Amino acid sequence: MSADTAEETQEAVETDPVREAIAKAFADHLGEGFIESEIIPGRDLWIRVDRSAWVEAARFAADRLGMTWLDFISAIDWLPSPFGRDMEAEQDWVVHGRDEKPVGEQETGTAGGDSRFQMMLRVYSIGEHQGVTIKADVPDDDLSIPSLLEIFVGANWHEREVWEMFGIDIVGHPDLRALYLPSGFEGNPMRKDYPLVARRVKPWPGIVDVEGMPDDGADDAEKTPVAESEAIES
Repeated sequence: MSADTAEETQEAVETDPVREAIAKAFADHLGEGFIESEIIPGRDLWIRVDRSAWVEAARFAADRLGMTWLDFISAIDWLPSPFGRDMEAEQDWVVHGRDEKPVGEQETGTAGGDSRFQMMLRVYSIGEHQGVTIKADVPDDDLSIPSLLEIFVGANWHEREVWEMFGIDIVGHPDLRALYLPSGFEGNPMRKDYPLVARRVKPWPGIVDVEGMPDDGADDAEKTPVAESEAIES
């Protein structure tokens, strides 16, 4: 490969005109509902939209851009864990020690954010081999977002999981009920400030959970009850 060809290839990767065009299409269609985008050239595209544009962004992706394959709908809690390393597995203590670390400042990842909780939608065009991750801030004083069931039937269980594990209300979902937790369970385990009490009682998955394999070659000092009874009879 010549030096000129290498430079042209590097420039193409750094610019990524296809993903730039997709981001512009979202921005033009959503108007004020489009907040910002971020592209990793040659790899992926993220856009952040206002919560009011959540449904329209999904519909535009599916109907106008052919991104009809739903990868996932989920949420993320950007709150730094208030428990530090206290909640980690016993093996980690050996490597990192058990010193508490100060709680860091909240960071909201790719394409930014202004709230603790964000919704995330990943859709993909199988024909064009292009996808996008759509993010929307969920205000702390109103943890809710409209359902995408009218666009993606497969959103059903994804949205139920978000409601159950993060406590974000999915407005318009017809069947919000638990997928994983027993009836009457209190709290939302995927929130960073939800204490995993079991780890305080017994570190998990700690080395205390590891059991040794049976010894195939037991010596005379560790005879099995059968072997001992045979020895007495003889």
